[in-house]
Amino acid sequence: MYTPHTYPVALAMMLLSMLCWGSWANTQKIDKNWRFELYYWDYIWGLVVCALLFGLTLGRTNPAPVSFFHNLDSASVRSVVEAFAGGMIFNLGNLLLVAAISIAGMAVAFPLGAGLALVIGAVLNYVVSPKGNPLLLFGGILLVCAAIAANAMAYRGLQKAGKSGTKGILLSLLCGVVIGLFYPFVAKALTGEKLLGPYTVYFVFALGALVSNFPLNYAFMRRPVSGPPLSIRDYLKGSSSAHVWGVLGGLIWGTGTICSFVVAYTPMVGPATSFSLSEGNTMISAIWGVFVWKEFHGASSEVKRLLALMFALFVVGLVSISLAPVFS
Repeated sequence: MYTPHTYPVALAMMLLSMLCWGSWANTQKIDKNWRFELYYWDYIWGLVVCALLFGLTLGRTNPAPVSFFHNLDSASVRSVVEAFAGGMIFNLGNLLLVAAISIAGMAVAFPLGAGLALVIGAVLNYVVSPKGNPLLLFGGILLVCAAIAANAMAYRGLQKAGKSGTKGILLSLLCGVVIGLFYPFVAKALTGEKLLGPYTVYFVFALGALVSNFPLNYAFMRRPVSGPPLSIRDYLKGSSSAHVWGVLGGLIWGTGTICSFVVAYTPMVGPATSFSLSEGNTMISAIWGVFVWKEFHGASSEVKRLLALMFALFVVGLVSISLAPVFS
């Protein structure tokens, strides 16, 4: 099983995780006529395929007890249940996130939702495994909170006081609360006796997301946040390219998640820092939304100043978080 042995390699993996977590949603926005509920079925299959690809390659680099198949066979029921529950919780939060993206866009849904998830998840993960300099870690998180507030103010300045604006913010905040709760379950599954290794944790996690997706996503299809109800027939009518983009989105997110779980497993970093830096995806997604998808096109100078402040706060906050393990 591959794990990083130096902090520069671990940091590079966390930055890759941040890039992947902040970029996968681009695949949702490519086909504007393909509803997020339909996209999400393929996205989930991408998560499962990614788990198998990494588990059967990097997860089996040696015959140690934490090698993929050995680990699955020897892990405790507690660890398996915690990883599975983490996948189910994540899936609900991520469905709320893609719903928020469909209404408010990436530049709003990610900074609000994932930013709030960072705050909740980092605190809970630090309680589970207190590693890293708390002053740098929580100081960085405080700066991220300020960046979230700046983003929300910018979005309010952009909106024309319509219902969609309020709904987008509420969905983003709700998804942030839920997503912030999933990573501590993963952190618990990576600790204790007969623990799961990072590759098996992600495999069980992906299965939890897959199983929960059938009732959860079907409920979103029948009770949509916007637009008419959908059926399975609508999914089957999708083009090959639409399905491919969904699977690719899952593969991108899964790659980032594997990196995050592997680094969280290493004693030098721990889950709090790994999750916090990976959740820097908020800044990456905001860059995509502002500069590529032009979601703030035509904004006033005041809104642009708030966006600049948001980016500055995110950068300083993420640098502080990344230094937390170095000065622990």
